[in-house]
Amino acid sequence: MRCHEVDYEIIGESLQVVEVELDPGEKVIAEAGMMNYMEEGISFETKMGDGSEPDQGLMGKLFSAGKRMVMGESVFMTHFFNEGQGKQRVAFAAPYPGSIVPLNLADFGEKVICQKDAFLCAALGTKVEIAFSKKIGAGFFGGEGFILQKLEGDGMAFMQAGGTVVRKELNNETLRVDTGCLVGFTEGIEYDIEMVKGLKSMIFGGEGLWLATLKGTGSVWVQSLPFSRLADRLIASAPASGGSDKGEGSVLGGIGRMLDGD
Repeated sequence: MRCHEVDYEIIGESLQVVEVELDPGEKVIAEAGMMNYMEEGISFETKMGDGSEPDQGLMGKLFSAGKRMVMGESVFMTHFFNEGQGKQRVAFAAPYPGSIVPLNLADFGEKVICQKDAFLCAALGTKVEIAFSKKIGAGFFGGEGFILQKLEGDGMAFMQAGGTVVRKELNNETLRVDTGCLVGFTEGIEYDIEMVKGLKSMIFGGEGLWLATLKGTGSVWVQSLPFSRLADRLIASAPASGGSDKGEGSVLGGIGRMLDGD
């Protein structure tokens, strides 16, 4: 066992929180800003890198930091550890409505590929790094581009996703997914992009020009509500952007917005 062995509980149905229980000396790593609450015995420290290679020199840390910058993520990660006497808990939540997917990486060949914003937290010892798509089409037209995230280890890791998450099991099969709805997949899955067939479907279908195709044997996780789709609908519905006002139906509502400068 390379990774720390942590217990956890996922709380809630649609706006979930994962509460990680740490024994004395155990650690969990997380993306900056994802902590929700922590008990008295928990301390934290911001470090460069995921801590999976404690003997990594300065150049190695700088290289790892550079790869995280390519992903558009923070160079630093937050390490939470229990320095108390008994079990203590720390909780993490996604920054948007959705679900948390627990992954025992040992059950998935110690490696899962996910979209670059999907990683939430993991037991210390988990390696979090970039993975480049091998397909040119996936690089230029896929919602995730060339860059995906690779989670490696033999302990618990947690992905965040929008809306409801569906896990599909493929047995030498093909699954086509909206490029924004893909959350992650196991190593036995080949990822590519294909163009939607039919000129009418391209112009009037409303589903975009490209679909992600996943072929092979393994697990695929799909989210029902990508944050980008939610954000587009919110912006389109905002009165300031030309959307219709459905919230404050009274005359006083309109006057209040005028006074507020809206």
